[in-house]
Amino acid sequence: MRAVRLTAATAVATVAALTAVTGCTEKSDSKDKGSDAVKVTATDDSCKVSATSFPAGHVKLAVENKGSKVTEVYVLFPDDRIVTERENIAPGTKANITAEIKAGDYEIACKPGMTGKGIRQKVKATGGKAAAKRDPRLDKAVAEYRTYTQAQADETLPKVKKFTDAIRKGDVEAAKKAYADSRIGWERTEPVAESFGDIDPKVDVREDGLEDGQDPKTDWTGWHRLEKSLWKDGKIGSREKELATLLDKDLKDWQNRVGKALITPTSMANGAKELLDEVATGKVTGEEEAYSHTDLVDFKANVEGAEKAYDLLKPVATENDAALTKELDRQFAALNKLLDEYREDKKSYDFTSYDKVGEADRKELSDAVNALAEPLSKLAAAVVVK
Repeated sequence: MRAVRLTAATAVATVAALTAVTGCTEKSDSKDKGSDAVKVTATDDSCKVSATSFPAGHVKLAVENKGSKVTEVYVLFPDDRIVTERENIAPGTKANITAEIKAGDYEIACKPGMTGKGIRQKVKATGGKAAAKRDPRLDKAVAEYRTYTQAQADETLPKVKKFTDAIRKGDVEAAKKAYADSRIGWERTEPVAESFGDIDPKVDVREDGLEDGQDPKTDWTGWHRLEKSLWKDGKIGSREKELATLLDKDLKDWQNRVGKALITPTSMANGAKELLDEVATGKVTGEEEAYSHTDLVDFKANVEGAEKAYDLLKPVATENDAALTKELDRQFAALNKLLDEYREDKKSYDFTSYDKVGEADRKELSDAVNALAEPLSKLAAAVVVK
């Protein structure tokens, strides 16, 4: 789910949550902010970079949001495919991003308010075609993660068809039962799907994430459009049946393309952090599944996807920063234990409906996410060969 436009009511709460996730980054990651980092200063109407040319390889971005809006920072290929990103950078906070970038032309984009195409600066990574130095174990991790993401896509399509078949038959209750399960594989690997740029807005955007000028009646497609029809409207019409078939088509495109995604050790690590940000700003707040209240299913899938990437990178990360992986092990275990309290058994995805989770319990979940997200933000730096 791409970050959405914030309403006045949710902006304050979101900024508070994001400050909890990112506010400590400035202090704890300060050792990474050397002269070799490209500084990115974001405001509400500018995106300044300290260098428009830098050596290819492991590139550090030191981001500071001096604006009044939550922002995102992307490194993009010329065709808008995503090299790396960091979403949900709260006003007045800093974030460090470590990414593996090959020689070539790119754009750095800041997105104040997390909408639109962003304010962009053209940059160049120099140094020929040599790849960044990489531990051979990380090549194995990338290969295994690529297999994992493809398997998640392959397993998702039949589950989606069960959901969309029910819609085409006009069976509201059967569609409701199939809805959450159809989303698990997507949620586990969402950063890879988002890296293509064009698929996520078709299948996973919420109504409040539509761009200015888009009409919800004609331009809103995907899971959440169908979710609203099923739970709020309680009916299936010809439009919903058309959207079900379109969802099949768009997710088939995802399945066909996911094996070609650009995946590096640092993109795996940054993607794991993105998944925790997704939880912090959508699932914990209850905004992601506003009608079905199946947020905890998405929540668990996001955590599983983040943990998979971490587990594959852990052998190298442990050698470089044993204290970090010890803390990550502890925080993943704590968060998983807490989530288990909301389902009948560890093999079940029958989670408590999120509208029945009280404010105190939501805060406990949010605190556990924040406790994991902070050390997870350091994982990319820990897999860079010393």
